[in-house]
Formats: sequence, structure tokens, C-alpha cells
Amino acid sequence: MNKKYVIIFTILFLLIIIKVDSYSQDKFYTTTGLEMIFSWADIEQDGMKEPSILRWAPVFNLQTFFNYDFNNTFGLFSGIGVRNVGFIYDESEAVRKKFRTYNLAIPIGVKIGKLDNAFFYGGYELEIPFNYKEKTFINEQKSKFSVWFSDRVPNIYNSVLVGVQLPKGLNLKFKYYITEFFNTSYKEIDPDTGDIIEPYADLHANVFFISLSINLLKDAKVYYLEID
Repeated sequence: MNKKYVIIFTILFLLIIIKVDSYSQDKFYTTTGLEMIFSWADIEQDGMKEPSILRWAPVFNLQTFFNYDFNNTFGLFSGIGVRNVGFIYDESEAVRKKFRTYNLAIPIGVKIGKLDNAFFYGGYELEIPFNYKEKTFINEQKSKFSVWFSDRVPNIYNSVLVGVQLPKGLNLKFKYYITEFFNTSYKEIDPDTGDIIEPYADLHANVFFISLSINLLKDAKVYYLEID
């Protein structure tokens, strides 16, 4: 299915789900927050393991969660978000590469703990990349390009996540992408030789990150700041 239609269908589906909150405001509620991501990648190039460099992505990472709490200690969550994900590595001593995608994210998971204070959570997240950017630094000279709905990356990323929600909304999360970052079958024409090449065929990378966030809102009220 075309990525554009997947995104449109997903947004419409989630907008319909939001309507169900009218029947149970106590059990169903929304939380919204920003996320700051610190990412690396498990990289293998030409059969050799390569180190990655810490990448900091404070923007633009916005997420809204749809929460359903069965009681004060167990609940489910889903939602929708936009996430800036990528990694940095040195291809050689003179060449540094930076890659990133902007993704539409759809999580599903469980929460266990004191849901009005602090709890653990874990789950699965599907992400649909809609913008790809690649930067190359050769002896500190930069070149870059950006592509919408690029075939350089997969149509969908699959990932798993675990985290802890602390009091006052502070959130710490670890996430690992099961799907490789690149579409290793991608082909293009070399502008210099006219040959068909596969630029990512021997470059395998699985991104993982640690993120910090603050869930700011609960049904348009300041989250965790409600006073009985």
C-alpha cells in the first residue's frame, strides 16, 4: 500500500477512536507531550561492525497517547506521534554520514504501577517514514538532500519499547528498531558512470535510542497537577 494512503487512513482511524472518550471519561483519557531523543545504531558495513556517534534530536518529536485504565494499577495505551529518528557514523576518517527520517508513529502497550503517580510500561510501535534526509561531510565540507516518501528506507519500521513514567510527568524510555534503517535493495543510477548501484546494500543499521519527555496534558488539564 502507498505510504500516503497508509498515513491518511491511520489519521482518520485515530480521530474516530478519540470519540469514544465521551462514554468513560474516568477510564479513557489523553496525554500529550514532547520528546527529546538520544540515538545510536547497531551498524555493520561490508561485514564489519562500525561504531555510531551519539545523535541528539530535541525537535520535532510530538506525541499524543490514548489511555484506558482498568484500575489504578493496570492500563493500556495507544496513540499517534511524529518522531525524528536517525544516526551518525564515520564512513572513513575523512567522511562522516548523518541520516534521519521523520516518522508517523503508532504505539500500543501496557502500563503497570501507580497510574496516577509512577509506573512502568512496555509495548510495540509501528512507524511510517515520510521524510528522509542524508548529510555527508567530507573534510568538513557538507552536502545534503531530503526526499519525501523515499524508497531509500522501508515503508514501515517495527520497534519495541520499555520505559518508566515518573511523578510530575517526567518520562524515560528505551526503544529498539527491529527493522533495519535502510532499504538495502534500493537502486539508483550513478550520475558519474550511468551504472545502476545499490548504495545501502552493504550497510546494515538498526537504530536504538533513549528519550526523555514530559507528558504535559491530561484532557486539556495540566497532567499530574490536579489537586483533590
